[in-house]
Amino acid sequence: MKRALLSVWDKRELVPFAQKLTENGWQLIASGGTSLALNEANLKVISVRDLTGEPELFGGRVKTLHPAIHAGILAPDTEAARGQLHARGWGPIDLVVVNLYPFQDVIKNPQASHSQAIEHIDIGGVALLRAAAKNYQRVVSLCDPDDYPADLSKLEQESFREKMAYKAFATTAAYDDAIFRYFGHRSGSPQPTKHLLFPVQQLRYGENPHQGATFYASEPGGSPFHGRLLQGKPLSYNNLLDLEGAWQAAQRFERPAAVVVKHTSPCGVAEADQVEDALPLALESDPVSAFGSVIASNCPISESFVDKLGDLFIECLIAPDFTKGALQKLAGNQNLRLVQTPLDQMPPRKELRSISGGFLEQDIDQGYPEGSPSWEVVTERQPTAQELDTLRFAWKAVLDVKSNAVLLARTENNTHFTVGIGGGQPNRVDSLRIAGWRAEDRAGGSVLASDAFFPFPDGIRLAADLGVTALVQPGGSIRDQEVIDEANRLELTMLFTGVRHFRH
Repeated sequence: MKRALLSVWDKRELVPFAQKLTENGWQLIASGGTSLALNEANLKVISVRDLTGEPELFGGRVKTLHPAIHAGILAPDTEAARGQLHARGWGPIDLVVVNLYPFQDVIKNPQASHSQAIEHIDIGGVALLRAAAKNYQRVVSLCDPDDYPADLSKLEQESFREKMAYKAFATTAAYDDAIFRYFGHRSGSPQPTKHLLFPVQQLRYGENPHQGATFYASEPGGSPFHGRLLQGKPLSYNNLLDLEGAWQAAQRFERPAAVVVKHTSPCGVAEADQVEDALPLALESDPVSAFGSVIASNCPISESFVDKLGDLFIECLIAPDFTKGALQKLAGNQNLRLVQTPLDQMPPRKELRSISGGFLEQDIDQGYPEGSPSWEVVTERQPTAQELDTLRFAWKAVLDVKSNAVLLARTENNTHFTVGIGGGQPNRVDSLRIAGWRAEDRAGGSVLASDAFFPFPDGIRLAADLGVTALVQPGGSIRDQEVIDEANRLELTMLFTGVRHFRH
């Protein structure tokens, strides 16, 4: 009789799979909560305690770490090995179904304590998976409920066992890496690091057709943005970069917001009481660039939203959800990619970029870091309530524009929207000129957000010529006083944030 050891945190599909094993003559061994779940399903189970003759110790910290378990897993398929097991009253274990304590999920929670993190470091589960994977020629290791086979004959296939062994080693390696990085982060100083990434999708090409490209996920079977492609062709390299920019920008807003991105930088941003009302204003910010863009919504996309797209050609839509009516309306355009992704995913804390000879790692700019200074009005004229409200919107919106970044925004009927965006220029004045050129007469009465300080008063004069009434910028230039004096002379109001948001 073949025997399976089951010890899982994630109990998805546990009972149906165990029932199938039982029906096919397998004997079940289980520990702790897994044994309880199987008993409640009226399945016959041998507890680990009964198998080893030892109680669980230290609140369950020690239960499967016993020779009766590990010898049963590691025994080779030989008469001599079976004899040694039999002499001790033990038997072979042919299948190990184990998944690990959710250490990675725990440390993503900023409220989790260090003691909680430590308690969620799995020891026995990792040891079981590694033992089973090492002996894959006889033993099957299953660490993901998605891999429970519908046809148990797969368990007899060495190719399947080897594939599952690879996944087990990949899983434990990623798990160890998360623990390693967690302790390295606590040390407060740079530590040697490694990044375990899993190839998920071979892309058609990179930025250009002559460049190869692959999407790697941080976990086996992962997906871009932890989402699903509901419709359209596979996402390309450029699609993924644009979607990342749009989705991160859209999530910065608490109110319903629409963000239009072209070549990784926002070209239109708006927020309103209804996202359907924000969309036309975001598109109007730069209708030329909106052609062939990607659009993100931080709210579910409805039929009304789709109607307001009109016949505009866009590459992708990304949102937390799509209504049934919206999907029906969009179904006729199979070239349009639809990505559904949850809003509640924790954003990554670090980003990594390659340079010749090495890599650069930095904390991701999430907006205002803890302990940031309060905004300071540095001019004689105070902002009106509406100016201040619009400046706060503009400051969020400019954060995702490529440096040097300058953004013009307006408010009408409690709806905030950009009217001109300039970015990616080697000097700030050129970015402002581009923003003003795109805004045209809508620049009159707008407010301005700049991701970094104005180094000279010329930018302030140009803003006033465009009709800007209020500005927000980090401050910090050695010529700040000259810039303030110019703003006072022109009767503008200006605020310093004390926080810069370069994006290279």
